[in-house]
Amino acid sequence: MTRTAEAQISTVPTSALVVDDHPLFCDALTLTLNSIADFERIETAGTLEAALAVLQSDPVDFVVLDLNLPDVNGLDGLVRLRRAAPRAAILVASSMADNRMICQALKAGANGFVPKHSQRGVFRRAFEAVVAGQSFVPESYIDPEGGADGSDTLARLATLTNQQARILALICEGKLNKQIAYELSIAETTVKAHVTAIMRKLGVQSRTQAVLIANDASFARVLPTEE
Repeated sequence: MTRTAEAQISTVPTSALVVDDHPLFCDALTLTLNSIADFERIETAGTLEAALAVLQSDPVDFVVLDLNLPDVNGLDGLVRLRRAAPRAAILVASSMADNRMICQALKAGANGFVPKHSQRGVFRRAFEAVVAGQSFVPESYIDPEGGADGSDTLARLATLTNQQARILALICEGKLNKQIAYELSIAETTVKAHVTAIMRKLGVQSRTQAVLIANDASFARVLPTEE
């Protein structure tokens, strides 16, 4: 999923740096980058200090960064890397891909965020989006700060009826429509109708997005009490 970014990358990247402490992932990502763009040079680094040394000696245009490195963990590495390479496009590739981490990474200077073990096509779309001046986030991403202190999300959840709230809670537990129908002693077609209504009220396009909204808002605390 792409979003308009504040600043556009001025040129197509010709050099890249992959920062990850797993050699196999570095090799795989190097192959991926070579398959999606005509890079003249791709460097790799297993630590943040090694990455900073590369940037100091020979700056690059495009960086792929894992947030969990031997010498740094979380967003600190991203902040330091952004300071060292203010003009480079930075794509975070991390297994720490919850909504809040993605949101914080974008605020800290990342141009895009891709879950670490995404398919090659996802990396291609992310690269193309970033080069076009857009930020890139996973399809399932929902901005945890989309409403004022979450009030908009809470208001939407509060519009659910008791039955819809129960169904959403079961969806959050990973239950399928057939299982929900059995547990609530209702027809599966009724469950489907409720699921459609739930997604419409929450303004989402998939069950996954509905679950993410419910989890981010601590849904159990805002269940409606009346039909």
